[in-house]
Amino acid sequence: MSDLVTINIENFIASVRLNRADKYNALSVDMIKAIVAAGEKVAADKSIRVVVLSGEGRGFCAGLDFSSFSTMGSGIKTEDIELFARKEGTPANYAQQVGYVWKQVPVPVIAAIHGVAYGGGLQLALGADIRLASPGARFSVLEIKWGLVPDMSGTQTLRDLVGLDVAKELTFTGKVISADEADKIGLVTRVCEDPLAEANEMAAVIAAKSPDAIVAGKKLMESTWHGTSEEGLLREEEIQKTLIGTPNQIEAVMSNFEKRDPNYRERK
Repeated sequence: MSDLVTINIENFIASVRLNRADKYNALSVDMIKAIVAAGEKVAADKSIRVVVLSGEGRGFCAGLDFSSFSTMGSGIKTEDIELFARKEGTPANYAQQVGYVWKQVPVPVIAAIHGVAYGGGLQLALGADIRLASPGARFSVLEIKWGLVPDMSGTQTLRDLVGLDVAKELTFTGKVISADEADKIGLVTRVCEDPLAEANEMAAVIAAKSPDAIVAGKKLMESTWHGTSEEGLLREEEIQKTLIGTPNQIEAVMSNFEKRDPNYRERK
């Protein structure tokens, strides 16, 4: 694992930290590779029950580092990765995986945002399930500044959070908005004085729940949010049937009746 993104696992919580502080954690080719690799790594680790995603230094992520792409020619291929190529098992291309890989992580992902989340940095944050922002945080769908459109899965994550007109305004203008405005329009879950501390507290609460139910809950929401009522209700039933009577579900019931801390098995 590259030291551009660090992973620390403790008490079932994976702390994933962007570690390019001197560049506001901007997305160089190597940084993109490190972020995608980190997402894939935590997705595969069944000991993990929740992820906290944050950035080192003065900001969460300033977006694309154009200096590292200056020799790419067509703008889509480096010496070892093709940004528009797709791996088997994901609808996202390599660049889109920066944000989308976090939606594919089976456990909840909480983003703790401070400083700036611009362009690709915002799309990275939008891939998380929950976003906690510091009062001074700033956000922008910045791609229009460079004559581009959001291309790191932003279209698929913005639609879950804001109205189409708001998404268009952010995309067409590239305006920078405050944490309070981001909260008002639903771009972040809430604003708090210390988002990393609050993210860790929330992660501890989630990690104490049945890991099977948490994974099932994320799968249920992701798979039904844009479907019909019939599809959603059927999916609810199907997923619930996979939980009832399993060891972790029984442990959840027994620990509540016996007024003790649960002792859950590793998630499925």
